[in-house]
Amino acid sequence: MGTRLELADPSTVNRYKAFFLTAALYDVILGVVFFFFFTPVFRQLSVPLPENTSYLHLSAGFVFVQGVGYWLVSQNLLRNVDLVKVGALYKAIYTLVAVYYWAIGQLPHAVFAWFAVFDFLFMLGFIRFLVLARPAAEARAQA
Repeated sequence: MGTRLELADPSTVNRYKAFFLTAALYDVILGVVFFFFFTPVFRQLSVPLPENTSYLHLSAGFVFVQGVGYWLVSQNLLRNVDLVKVGALYKAIYTLVAVYYWAIGQLPHAVFAWFAVFDFLFMLGFIRFLVLARPAAEARAQA
């Protein structure tokens, strides 16, 4: 018994590999930029630098590691399906937190809202992938 993904045509599999590679590059690049270059980025955005940069480093490191996880998924989609579940949750949390701070007028800059838009779109793709990664018999039984 295979998954819908295994039963899909090769182009679908290739699209998801490219999708997770794109997600990996997005998070790895953001992680590196906000870890090493947050000062010029924040100055360019006119965002005040925090007194303690450890929170930025911790967050940027986490984003980088998430990117590595998506790269692992791109290398073996079905073996790493649980990383996709964690990634979908990560993307949902960032989106919700950013929307909350935007709604109360405390989001530091609009670029962080754009990150939320991108994370929301990635989350939708992750959820679609998770539907395809379920065993085909399980998917038929719940339909």
